Amino acid sequence: MPASVLPKPFIILHSSFIIHHSPMNWQQLISNKRLGQEHLHLKRKDDRTEFKRDYDRLIFSAPFRRLQNKTQVFPLPGSIFVHNRLTHSLEVSSVGRSLGDDVSMRLLQLHPELTHSHISECGAIVSAACLAHDMGNPPFGHSGERAIATYFSEGEGQKYRSMMTDEEWNDIIHFDGNANAFRLLVHQFKGRRPGGFVLTYSTLASIVKYPYPATQAGKKQKFGFFCTEAETYHTIANELGIVQHPDGSFARYPLVYLVEAADDICYEIMDIEDAHKLKILSTKETTDILLQFCDPARKEHIQNVLNSVDDANERIVYLRSCAIGELERECVNTFIQNEQAILDGSLQGSLVKNLCPRLRDAYANSAEISARRIYRYKDVVDIELAGYRIISTLIDLFTQAAMHPVRAYSKLLLNRISQQYEVDAPDPYHRIMAILDYISGMTDVFALDLYRKINGESLPMI
Repeated sequence: MPASVLPKPFIILHSSFIIHHSPMNWQQLISNKRLGQEHLHLKRKDDRTEFKRDYDRLIFSAPFRRLQNKTQVFPLPGSIFVHNRLTHSLEVSSVGRSLGDDVSMRLLQLHPELTHSHISECGAIVSAACLAHDMGNPPFGHSGERAIATYFSEGEGQKYRSMMTDEEWNDIIHFDGNANAFRLLVHQFKGRRPGGFVLTYSTLASIVKYPYPATQAGKKQKFGFFCTEAETYHTIANELGIVQHPDGSFARYPLVYLVEAADDICYEIMDIEDAHKLKILSTKETTDILLQFCDPARKEHIQNVLNSVDDANERIVYLRSCAIGELERECVNTFIQNEQAILDGSLQGSLVKNLCPRLRDAYANSAEISARRIYRYKDVVDIELAGYRIISTLIDLFTQAAMHPVRAYSKLLLNRISQQYEVDAPDPYHRIMAILDYISGMTDVFALDLYRKINGESLPMI
């Protein structure tokens, strides 16, 4: 029987976890059930699929709009426009849609019995998940994540260790934007309806790149959900038939590989293009990097096109499109070639790391140049330093205020926080998580402005 139509997997209980022993199957994996509306049968007034509704809910949401003022890599633009989190997410969503559409077409060719399933909606699911993949990131990119984690693991926040369980403490000292995105989408904040954004199970599963809790994060500091949302993820995983390993961690939901690939493709290639715009990389260097990704059989055609274009930036734009197209096609091939390993949860590494040697080497070379020339560039490092200081200061002040709410200064600070955040929760863990919800939702500009006001460096206009 084809893997795509295997019956619902046989399960047994083991150490309070549900262990799936059969491979995942596409019939069960693609579900339009909505978190928080599982038992409702709604009559829709238009022809949008449930997955397209996910996309629309996300793109019109305030947390998504705030991404326009969050740093991607380079400082927010002056005269030269470079990517921020919003433009990055839109581009990732575009590539993700192509990946999902192409994979679903190939799967239907391999498994015609899936014709009447939701498999043709893979593009819409991946596209929506790509929109959401960075929504949990705090201001100032990865330096914001590090500032939050190290405040508790190395800084003043260590004093709260004795107030929490091991699971709660690991959530905080490994704070990660991936887990925070899942929390943002599903957590029951005050005044919000049950189920958070009320997205489909398949879209929610597609953003969890690391499907295990913080206690299993290891040296990479990466994990998929806080302990407050663990039960929600388990519910989704059980409904979709996601394979669970004996240690309690889950296999990746198959479409996660496509969301991750879209992100890998976009940030690597677009960071190279931005570096060229900012003259960190020369036109020749950028051309050489991008040509590595191009199909050798098309190099003569590509060179003819380049010879016909005089503008250096337009030449790079063309090469960028060639590189993205080649990576997208090969990621689809890699996914299909590894379908069985993906369904049984045994595939190791990302799609990019499983590409053919030529593209894998090209990507590794590009990543090495980015690490050496781009991510250590003075302006990038300066933004990280400033962001680290700003986020650390805000966490310190607001956490102390939440822990000592009767103090006069604490009351002033807590009055700044929206009522949707439960800073008056009965236990320290939930108070701190409410503070992290508030701070991680800030834009770079808002965080900087608040930091200056708190430090008396600026005042509102009187």
